[in-house]
Amino acid sequence: MTAASPRRPALLRGGAVGALTAALALAAHGAASGMFPAGAATAQLLVLAGAVGAVASTARRGFWPLLTVLAAGQALGHHLLGVGDHPHAWAHPLTMLAAHLAAVLAGALLIGAGERLCAALSRAVAAIAGPVSLPVAPTTLTYRAEGQPLHSVSLLRSSISHRGPPVPA
Repeated sequence: MTAASPRRPALLRGGAVGALTAALALAAHGAASGMFPAGAATAQLLVLAGAVGAVASTARRGFWPLLTVLAAGQALGHHLLGVGDHPHAWAHPLTMLAAHLAAVLAGALLIGAGERLCAALSRAVAAIAGPVSLPVAPTTLTYRAEGQPLHSVSLLRSSISHRGPPVPA
């Protein structure tokens, strides 16, 4: 394995949390209110999803931290979508809350299962494939200066003229 391999599952988890934050917030709002937001609210939700994904990639592994990050993302996404021109007036608050809670629970379960499956598959592939690279025997280099002048001395000797003025006859 390379030195960067422990970081890869965290980045995958962050990407999945970010994508699910945006997708589930849109789906929960669409299911509860009957219409999907568009325009600037969707763009702001994508920025929020990136931020939540970055937080999730640095959070600890496990179900509860994942559930907490997803719940915070859904709460922020709900308030973000409620600020714009998205109508909440005729959506029942309990229906909206139930939709967001179902989205958080389903997302945490799916991401946790995917993370465990990815770890199991990675271990299986690593066991089958064996080591990534063979160890290289260390070599020792020795420097011997047996009659070889330094390169700078050779350059200095060749740049100095050894010819003097002509000898009078």
